[in-house]
Amino acid sequence: MRGEHGAPGGGPGADADYESARLARELTTAVSWYMDEHGVTKRELAQRLDVTPGRVSQILSGGENLTLRTLAAVCAALDARLEVELVANKPGGPAHGRFGRG
Repeated sequence: MRGEHGAPGGGPGADADYESARLARELTTAVSWYMDEHGVTKRELAQRLDVTPGRVSQILSGGENLTLRTLAAVCAALDARLEVELVANKPGGPAHGRFGRG
């Protein structure tokens, strides 16, 4: 059974768990893509972050609850920034709301 927003289980907690997992996948995919596009290896990112390559693998696996501080550190190490877009789940809702500095 799926909840109102497509999450398994149907309750608000299930929706939050589903959204958390989806966000982690989306963020780590975006970071990995950016690294590939800019020729940055996991080893190089580890050096920039002053962590082990194993820690970078943990971050990019999407299997942990990434903190904003960790995401900010990754962005700074890549000389990049994340942009956030909030999109309505329900048809007929606002198309999207964008937050960020131009």
